[in-house]
Amino acid sequence: MHVDIVPIGELSGAVKREASAGLRAVYDCDVTVHDEQSVPAGAYDAKRNQHRAEEFIELAGRVGSGEKNIAITAKDLFYRRRNYVFGLAYLDGNGSVISTYRLQTSSDGGFSEKSASEIFGDRVRKEVVHEIGHTMGLEHCDNNRCVMNFSPTVREVDIKEQNLCGTCQRSVL
Repeated sequence: MHVDIVPIGELSGAVKREASAGLRAVYDCDVTVHDEQSVPAGAYDAKRNQHRAEEFIELAGRVGSGEKNIAITAKDLFYRRRNYVFGLAYLDGNGSVISTYRLQTSSDGGFSEKSASEIFGDRVRKEVVHEIGHTMGLEHCDNNRCVMNFSPTVREVDIKEQNLCGTCQRSVL
């Protein structure tokens, strides 16, 4: 499988490296990094001061060169009535998105001895693996250690592991 990372807006090299490393480690796939893209016109909702996640997925699917494509942005994203999302993907689709905006929150619940940059890197890896999992047909998993577990807060992202549980792994690998 080939996954193309599509940076939207300014994105650090460290974020691109963490995303690539996470995808390679879990899915043993080829990963490329696309040229940086501009934020999609019409994605911004002034009332919410956030961007519509769907617009980023559409852009990633349209310009990405992989079988699966993941947009990564530092913009704050929302989907429908949710206050925010860390990421979004459609089951069995070819496009997905993660936002680093809320992954940079300093608190991890106080259970880690890692530095803030290590915690942030872990979160980026987990979220790209999670969203690409959805594009491969995986739904949310009940195992709170599995990367496919639904994690609406950074604390829950921090608790889960970067890997798929055995059940999810057997479904896609």
